[in-house]
Amino acid sequence: MTTDTDLWVRRFHPAPDAPARLLCLPHAGGSASYFFPVSRAMAPRVEVLAVQYPGRQDRRGEPCVETVGELADKIADVVAPFLDKPLTLFGHSMGASVAFELGLRLQERTSVVNGVFVSGRRAPSALRDERVHEQDDDGLIAEIKRLNGTESQLLDDDEILRMVLPSIRSDYKAAETYRHVGGTRLRVPVIALLGDTDPKATTEETRRWAEHTDGEFTLELFPGGHFYLNAHVPAVIDRIRGHIDALSVVD
Repeated sequence: MTTDTDLWVRRFHPAPDAPARLLCLPHAGGSASYFFPVSRAMAPRVEVLAVQYPGRQDRRGEPCVETVGELADKIADVVAPFLDKPLTLFGHSMGASVAFELGLRLQERTSVVNGVFVSGRRAPSALRDERVHEQDDDGLIAEIKRLNGTESQLLDDDEILRMVLPSIRSDYKAAETYRHVGGTRLRVPVIALLGDTDPKATTEETRRWAEHTDGEFTLELFPGGHFYLNAHVPAVIDRIRGHIDALSVVD
């Protein structure tokens, strides 16, 4: 019997003996499978959990969630079985906003995470008036290709395009309409990772993540644009593993 947790959280390389876990949250239009290489690289020392949002791949028949807050609410409920071990969060682009809000919700439930990695995303306090989700299909596709995401080459296939465009539009709506409500801050380290030519976030906008945590803040730049991490997977994995190791979570 499939549970809500099974629907939302994927374990590509189960590691029941791992002393720590990493929860990965995809970018707009992304899916859990994006983090398969991360899971493979980190097992069995760290068990990687990847979130599958509704409206894509095997969840294509479900309605998409169009707000970051609702995504964070739902994920906070389904990750409860995994809070018996230290948990670190990693989110890219829209996923970074979801990771931040999820961290706050878990913090409210006294399930404090060990750190939050926010990749390719400006801070909640660095607002832009973006309305890509309001554009027609051609405009939305052009934006995706401009950012050079891993799915962009698939948009030349009409059949695939019809399948993925609704979820991409919903995710863009969630990301672009997101506003952090209240002055609640994290109490754990926030590590911001950014491509040095990312059109979606400047260095100054990303540094403002420091305003959203009482813990340590670190910003690290990589060569590349919005999807810099595609070319720097080993370095990003090493950085995450180093953070977990520094907390003495892994022997």
